[in-house]
Amino acid sequence: MNRIDNFKSIIDRYKVVFFDAFGVLKNYNGLLPGIERTFAYLEQQQKEYYIVTNDASRSPAQLAESYQIKGLHTITPDHIISSGMLTKDYLDLKVNDGIVAYLGTPDSAHYIDSSGLHTLPVSQIDASNIDKVNALIFLDDEGFNWFEDLNKTVNILRKRPIPVIVANTDHAYPVTKHDVSIAVGGLASMVEKIVGKEFIRFGKPDSQMFMFAFDLLREQGGPISKKDIVMVGDTLQTDILGGNKFGLDTVLVLSGNTQAMDAENRINATGIVPTYICDSAVVEYGELGF
Repeated sequence: MNRIDNFKSIIDRYKVVFFDAFGVLKNYNGLLPGIERTFAYLEQQQKEYYIVTNDASRSPAQLAESYQIKGLHTITPDHIISSGMLTKDYLDLKVNDGIVAYLGTPDSAHYIDSSGLHTLPVSQIDASNIDKVNALIFLDDEGFNWFEDLNKTVNILRKRPIPVIVANTDHAYPVTKHDVSIAVGGLASMVEKIVGKEFIRFGKPDSQMFMFAFDLLREQGGPISKKDIVMVGDTLQTDILGGNKFGLDTVLVLSGNTQAMDAENRINATGIVPTYICDSAVVEYGELGF
């Protein structure tokens, strides 16, 4: 585990950079100040990159647009890999017909619009259609009534032997420097314990998202190995653990969930050790070289 003072030196060591989104590129105030310089340097050095995110609240096009509106124009939909994309693949392969019920916003339901399936929010499931529900998806922590719809979810799952997919495995996310809010992964874990069933998870730290990105890189041509890729994240239990499990070098940045004062204690307590620690993923002005 090396303490690195400048993020540029990390970019220089690898062909490909995987970035987490919240806490690495942006926070509750918007884009991390100066992060556009990092992407300018990646473009200049012709380095490949992906945003590998547990955010299933919006489509890749909508996520890319959210960066472009803030001035980060280099991020396009083809650079974004979301856990929601893997959810769609699963439904295409495993669920042939019927209703897919979901917890989340209408925007998040983009991921489960699959041929032959009818998507409905949990709030619209009742005695007239519950027998047609063939899957249930936890997509986002917004867009539904927590009390009514979480109770309804529990009872749907008590009555229907169906697969349940957690598209965002995050348990919490920062809303200010000192406060967090419960994420849909935390809600899913609670419901999972209540109903006594094991849910399917596609977000970090599970390896499917990393494999999805790795396969895309290989399809683009040119030899690539895991040694050529580094994963950058702010959370030990998702970004760093996931990257480590997949065999990637990892960078823990101290601009999000993990603060400088807590980093060493958290690493010792969890046993999750990043390859590098860096204050942030921002390339400084003097390091650009153009």
